[in-house]
Amino acid sequence: MISTAKIYGLVLSGGKSTRMGTDKGLIAYHGEPQRDYLYKLLDEVCDKTFMSIREEQQGEFAAEVNTIVDENEFRGPYNGLLSAHKKYPEVAWLVLACDLPLLDKNGLKELITQRNAERLATAYALKENPLPEPLCAIWEPQALINSISYLEQGNGSCPRKFLIKNEVELVFPADENILLNANSEEEYKSALEKIQ
Repeated sequence: MISTAKIYGLVLSGGKSTRMGTDKGLIAYHGEPQRDYLYKLLDEVCDKTFMSIREEQQGEFAAEVNTIVDENEFRGPYNGLLSAHKKYPEVAWLVLACDLPLLDKNGLKELITQRNAERLATAYALKENPLPEPLCAIWEPQALINSISYLEQGNGSCPRKFLIKNEVELVFPADENILLNANSEEEYKSALEKIQ
């Protein structure tokens, strides 16, 4: 079944950022909080964009920012992704984690251009370690329907493991730096050096 679903953007900004020690969504790599920077990028390339948030974050955003509050039905990143899917089950979601400081508009366009809607998802991966990056990926509606069953069967809550076990289109970015994860103070400093 070929998906002709619209693509909505989703910034996962409801995590607790325990490894970083500070909210990764609030780090300003580009002169503004990373979550706002990613939201604006997605808004330029998606049909509609949303910020995935915890309930207590609701007062932190301007009125024009679309938000989806986590329903806390699932653990980890699936919490935000499936809360969004329940609100708009007919769309594909281009989901981004807040820990990708080098991701840019060209990187998003490259992923969208190579979308294979016949697969459950289209995900970025690195050539030397070709595992799907679930939080820089386009999830088709069927992938999220299947994910709910997967989680209910007690398979754990790791979205990467779900993608590994299913038919996924892997995209190897022209610039692999866009997949640099910044989850620690050291990685944060490394990202800053690359941006300047």
